[in-house]
Amino acid sequence: MQVNRLVLGAVAVAALLSACGTSEGAPLAQTTTSTTPTTTTTVAPTTTTTVAPPPTTTTTTTAKPTTTTPKPKPTTTKPKPTTTTPKPAPRPAEGAPCAATADACIDLSANQSWLLQDGKVVYGPVPITHGRPGYLTPPGTFKVGWKNIDHKSSVFNNAPMPHSVFFNGGIAFHQGSLTEKSHGCIHLSPAAAKAFYNALKVGDTVQVVR
Repeated sequence: MQVNRLVLGAVAVAALLSACGTSEGAPLAQTTTSTTPTTTTTVAPTTTTTVAPPPTTTTTTTAKPTTTTPKPKPTTTKPKPTTTTPKPAPRPAEGAPCAATADACIDLSANQSWLLQDGKVVYGPVPITHGRPGYLTPPGTFKVGWKNIDHKSSVFNNAPMPHSVFFNGGIAFHQGSLTEKSHGCIHLSPAAAKAFYNALKVGDTVQVVR
């Protein structure tokens, strides 16, 4: 039994030598294992953040066409002064101290009156009386307003005023005294009052001068 154990041991040694690949009879090499510490460096993963550019909104604005009105050039020409030509004075009537445009003429200073047509005397002069102090007959140019053949004064106690021709408010030609002055009216003889009443119409011109 002891012999068998020795044989088995020799076989085991031979098998070990053959397994390592060494030549027969070479000394058994001593293997030294050096352990190098391993340093593990953990590299953080690189995070790449991609920022998308904001969306671009393109707004197309169509500008309205600008109309430029050219400014007028300053006028260097000075405006000519306006010349107003005065109207010529009406020509005087023939035979009376009034204008030829009058249809009846009264001269307060001469105490006379005329009927005119186209600038010429057709009747007169005839005697008259006119307003007393406080009731003076005013001078001027007037128009016949109305007529009344049998008028009576509403101011002076219904005094008769036959053949009245009113030309300035309450002032009229009419038949009246040729010796006493009136309250502004023009007194005529009965014949002259009738002639004036028949000749003058509403709208005719009566001129009174001093």
